[in-house]
Amino acid sequence: PTISLLFIFSLTLGTMITMTSSHWLLAWAGLEMNTLAIIPIIAKQHHPRATEAATKYFLIQATASTLILFSSTINAWKTGLWDISQLSTPESTTMLTLALAMKLGLAPLHLWLPEVLQGSTLPTAMIITTWQKLAPMALLLLTYNSLNHQILIALGLTSALLGGWSGLNQTQTRKIMAFSSIAHMGWLFMALTISPNITLTTLLIYLLITSTLFVTLITTSSKTLLDLGTTLHHTPSLLIISMLTLMSLGGLPPLTGFMPKWFILSALITDNKTLISTIMALSTLPSLFF
Repeated sequence: PTISLLFIFSLTLGTMITMTSSHWLLAWAGLEMNTLAIIPIIAKQHHPRATEAATKYFLIQATASTLILFSSTINAWKTGLWDISQLSTPESTTMLTLALAMKLGLAPLHLWLPEVLQGSTLPTAMIITTWQKLAPMALLLLTYNSLNHQILIALGLTSALLGGWSGLNQTQTRKIMAFSSIAHMGWLFMALTISPNITLTTLLIYLLITSTLFVTLITTSSKTLLDLGTTLHHTPSLLIISMLTLMSLGGLPPLTGFMPKWFILSALITDNKTLISTIMALSTLPSLFF
């Protein structure tokens, strides 16, 4: 218990360091602390799949961290500034965007997320899909002004589409949550091209809904969709809550999850990006289906 408390403490501390830092090295150190703290949490089960998940997670996060360090070093080399908000060289912004996309599990770089979630327990999966998104998102919001919008839009579109389509034939709840997370990160990247406020709103709502859903899954210990179906006799109210939460994640209009998507779509349309907003709206349909 003391050891796991220590891990959870360093997990929170790492994220906090990254969120409050203004110097690239400090932010990188926070990300590293965060990664190193969650790996034993994933591998705690002593199961081959858990070990595999921890290894995959470690490799991905280490690669992304290296890329972040590399991009900040290039930036410091060209401008002489280590300040996070002073990211000005195009090479370093592109590399940073890709590295953070890798950390968040956006499509083309998303294939690790379902595997890692499938290998970890439900509480660990909840940590990975909620808490672990905070530090990279904080970095994205800090460097918001200097990011390349074309890359953000491309990543956001592919993630929303792939996250929607790949989740269709899944039966495992953790994999479904992984693909929903990928799709939502795509929406977040779209929101980044509009305004940081919308991004924050979207992120907060996503975190709230995902945590709710994971808590219901943990209480019923539902590993597959069949397990969810059998909870009807034990806890009908809980099943209703989880169904509503799922619909909210898919973005059905009267529910909370619809609001950020509506914001993003209306902002995209006022920005004359009608085609992109149409594709984004269509990409939510498959995620509603499952």
